[in-house]
Amino acid sequence: MLKKLANRVYYMPHYSETDRPALGLICGDTFSLLVDSGNSPAHARDILNLVEKLEIPPVKFVVITHWHWDHIFGMKTMDLLTISHTETKKKLDYLKTLKWDDASLDARVETGEEIEFCSDMIKREMPTRGHLELKVPDLTFDNKLEIDLGGVTCVVEHVGGVHAQDSSIIYIPDEKVMFLGDCIYQDFYSGEWSYDKDELIILVDKIKKYDVNYYVTGHQEPKTHEEMWSFFDDLLRSEKS
Repeated sequence: MLKKLANRVYYMPHYSETDRPALGLICGDTFSLLVDSGNSPAHARDILNLVEKLEIPPVKFVVITHWHWDHIFGMKTMDLLTISHTETKKKLDYLKTLKWDDASLDARVETGEEIEFCSDMIKREMPTRGHLELKVPDLTFDNKLEIDLGGVTCVVEHVGGVHAQDSSIIYIPDEKVMFLGDCIYQDFYSGEWSYDKDELIILVDKIKKYDVNYYVTGHQEPKTHEEMWSFFDDLLRSEKS
């Protein structure tokens, strides 16, 4: 289902059984915009079907928060003008060269290029992947981008972080809502899942400069300002200890 978080902002909740991340919908007077494309063609179709039931301006854009499979496998199905950070596009250029059958996934897990958790979730979400076709973003940016949807503006900013260096956030000033993607999560690809204290401090400072009432994370329920900053305070304390 789509849940309304603010006057012009909706989100489709995450689903941990197949690692479907939360997806976002921002509605302007002229156009609407989706945040991330989902972890499969089916995931993309699910949110598009829900969007069709709303009386909103047409969805024209999808902004990709980072390159990980669960946020990009639905891009081709959405068939929208796709926007990402420059580094995200570079990653997707490479992902398009890979094969996604079981044997290929297993081989990348063996070499350490892929982690077993992601491989297992890809297989669970898409038992067969012969239909899977990846798409490269249409437009890219380096630091910050503003998108005017008519009556509401989205600020897209590259923030990085250890989870994925290309991570970007989407902030809606009029609604005081921020989509964080997965930027607040650990590094999954360097052995034990972990943070880097210095990078975490830089990331938190970038997020902190915005006036936000609700934060939408990729794999949790949305957090209030108080909940998010309690989480960050605990995290920073643990990293300093």
